[in-house]
Amino acid sequence: MRLALAPGLAVKPSRIHGMGCFATARFARRKKIAEYTGEKITNAEADRRGHRRVLRISGLDGRWSIDGSRGGNGTHYINHSCRPNSFMQTVHGRLLVLALRDIRAGEELTIDYVSSLHSDRKRCSCSAPNCRGTINKQ
Repeated sequence: MRLALAPGLAVKPSRIHGMGCFATARFARRKKIAEYTGEKITNAEADRRGHRRVLRISGLDGRWSIDGSRGGNGTHYINHSCRPNSFMQTVHGRLLVLALRDIRAGEELTIDYVSSLHSDRKRCSCSAPNCRGTINKQ
């Protein structure tokens, strides 16, 4: 099955980790890049799935999460960076990816995961000058 990508995005190998999500168009600071899509699941189910495989799950609110590996649009390949160029925000029950600064076509999209289902020992490989060494902020 072929992945239906959000407009302006491409998925390809990343220098940060495995595959990454890249801009194919310019995105202006504070503007929407895409909606993070996938299967809506309870946070309890997210915890259960998180212990079994590579995580492509993002929290929506205190009760719900979205598993981007099931019906996602490429945004689930956005890797962590301690110096991100985008961020996520829940707006009217939808999880949006927004540009933290102007993003050029060809740039890999990154988000500071801050707190994730990854172990607190999960090492960061973003190579940013301010890298804290772990994905989760402790």
